[in-house]
Amino acid sequence: MFKKIIYTIAIISCTNAFAQTKNFTQFVNPFVGTEKMGHTFPGATTPFGMVQLSPQTNVQTMYKDDGSYNSRTYEYCAGYQYADSTIIGFSHTNFSGTGHSDLGDFLVMPTVGKLVLDPLKTESGEKGFVSSFSHKNEMASPGYYKVKLDDYNISTELTASDRVGFHQYTFPKSEEAHIILDMVYNVYGYDDKNVWTFVRVENDSTVTGYRQTHGWARTRTVYFVMEFSKPFKSYGHKKYDKAKYNGFYRKFNEQENFPEMAGKEIRAYFNFDTKENEKISIKFALSSVSTEGAMKNLKAEIPHWDFEKTKAETQQKWNKELSKIEVKSITPEDKITFYTALYHTMLSPIIYEDVGGQYRGLDQNIHTSDGFTNYTIFSLWDTYRALHPLFNIIHPQRNNDMIKSMLAHHDQSVHKMLPIWSHYANENWCMIGYHATSVIADAIAKNVGDFDKNHALEASINTSNVNYFDGIGDYKKYHFVPEDKSSSSVSKTLEYAYDDWCIAQIAKSVDNTEVEKEYLKRSEYFKNVYDPSIGFMRPKLSDGKFRKEFDPLDTHGQGFIEGNAWNYGLYVPQNLDEMIAMMGGKERFSKHLDSLFTMELDDKYIEKNEDITRDGIMGNYVQGNEPGHHIPYLYNWTNKPYKTQERVRIIMDKMYGSKQDGLCGNDDAGQMSAWYIFSALGFYPVLPGSPNYALGSPLVEEAILHLDNGNSVKIIAKNQSTKNIYVKSVSVDGKKLNRNYITHDEVTKSKEIVFEMTSKKK
Repeated sequence: MFKKIIYTIAIISCTNAFAQTKNFTQFVNPFVGTEKMGHTFPGATTPFGMVQLSPQTNVQTMYKDDGSYNSRTYEYCAGYQYADSTIIGFSHTNFSGTGHSDLGDFLVMPTVGKLVLDPLKTESGEKGFVSSFSHKNEMASPGYYKVKLDDYNISTELTASDRVGFHQYTFPKSEEAHIILDMVYNVYGYDDKNVWTFVRVENDSTVTGYRQTHGWARTRTVYFVMEFSKPFKSYGHKKYDKAKYNGFYRKFNEQENFPEMAGKEIRAYFNFDTKENEKISIKFALSSVSTEGAMKNLKAEIPHWDFEKTKAETQQKWNKELSKIEVKSITPEDKITFYTALYHTMLSPIIYEDVGGQYRGLDQNIHTSDGFTNYTIFSLWDTYRALHPLFNIIHPQRNNDMIKSMLAHHDQSVHKMLPIWSHYANENWCMIGYHATSVIADAIAKNVGDFDKNHALEASINTSNVNYFDGIGDYKKYHFVPEDKSSSSVSKTLEYAYDDWCIAQIAKSVDNTEVEKEYLKRSEYFKNVYDPSIGFMRPKLSDGKFRKEFDPLDTHGQGFIEGNAWNYGLYVPQNLDEMIAMMGGKERFSKHLDSLFTMELDDKYIEKNEDITRDGIMGNYVQGNEPGHHIPYLYNWTNKPYKTQERVRIIMDKMYGSKQDGLCGNDDAGQMSAWYIFSALGFYPVLPGSPNYALGSPLVEEAILHLDNGNSVKIIAKNQSTKNIYVKSVSVDGKKLNRNYITHDEVTKSKEIVFEMTSKKK
């Protein structure tokens, strides 16, 4: 079927030592995605680190004064927008590339001059502690960020270990130097988001405390230890909530030099005298468990005050992870795009436990991980598609730990459910489907991990039978989700059917034929929302009739979430052959795909979707959002696989880049970047839960995958160029493939895979 490629994946039995001697961090631009709606942050973090220490450039609350939604808050999902010229401080927790948000904990801002405790403007209208900055004086690389705060002539440098943020500020000479700890600020903040804040001044250089918030995660508590390299001469705080009752604390002047601070909204300050170019450093450790846990994290990870040492150690961590894939690219810009995408795939999920293994569980109790590292931030509607499959190649042990974290989540859940979209010991219920089942099935299909498969099957079955969750009860009753009972009904039906196929694969792996048969039957429910009279998936009502009012182009209110019938309606990865036959056969389906990529989509069809913008649209195909990421590869199931090769090369060229606008939509916790990594290497997991990858058109000239199994897999695209985008043939260990897919074992265990490129369509 696939007679057009030669691409070489060679496994060389050697260590990764040579790769690690190279500096791969030089090819990463953390500013990629910080412009427009990529929603990435440029600050300092480690691979999968708990701390994301990054600048915040503006304050946008979630609601306007009249109570309506403030659409501008969407721009600040990661706290930073490249178009801004101001900084309000540096927070320690940030999402990367999400379409909704939270976090922004513990904003720190150095200032000089008159003490001001409001970020933008004071009540009297004077300037707040915000500072202007210039991108000319700003730089970022993996694990390091630097900027000059022009209003204060303060040079800021940031780095981090896994659980500790490390600040270094170079001050001018001043008798009025301040470091502000803003406990009011939140990403996606609003009145009363802060439930409680508590701060203790332990001595003249150590501060501890915690904050509890009610946001996307409704019960989220983060503890901290803040340690200064120099004693402060005085301190104080301002409380912004008006407590009706304060007990006998009214005896004290709590605002100045009083070592306890408590309230909903607090901004604290610490005063210093500084010499010219004097450096003051801060170590800021986090914990989900306690301030004692935060202190243990601090002492274990950064017991010293050597900023350059921590910076070097963190850059070494990044270099080790980035060196797992060595690439030779057509252009220098392609190399930056590739390694930045690889960097972005390692910003989440994040480690979520103290150095001793303690973590706060979904039940809000303290647990200790046993035989695994606990992780959080599971944006599964996005990341099951390509991010977790990528981990099964280059981070199998981490993915194993992530699955064990998901199983722990299930065990702690009062609903007995695997995570849907979870972070910081909370389930936020965002998006649809129960895609932890996909992550589990994909790991099993690729023989990754030592988690308990029977436990995983039990957890998956439990999750798929919680009748009160998002239409599952109706899905089981009607064999589809009725639109008059649950919104986004078609998307839910399609995603549930796929997830059920995954459960069948898990059952098959443990020889549970009864469950396998049951869930294979459920996986066919997609047929029940297909309307052959119009050739589209379509919302159906509980009376069995299709809804009359329907526009297959509209992305709002038509039974689909963040998509329309043209693109989301093609989501049947578990049975593509039947879907294509149902839709008229290979030739007709190929023409349908052609129309999808070339038609014009009027603005009115996307105006109500924040997550769908012109930056990520090609015709009616939306690369900037996840539901269609498999679509360019669907030509492989027709008689025209060369069109897959055309489409993926165009998408990589037009919708990804090496500068700040180099993402065509939210990176969505690494999914958008994972799509690029797979596609640049020449294959893609259209069906997670299967050991096969659909072949595409590699963008790299060469790539070497340094794998945990000890093999180094070399990928060569012969005759690679910007014009030679078609694949003449593919061979594995010298044997040509007569199919349009490659297996996981071939990717990870063979000695050589060669893609031979040509300019001729075949």
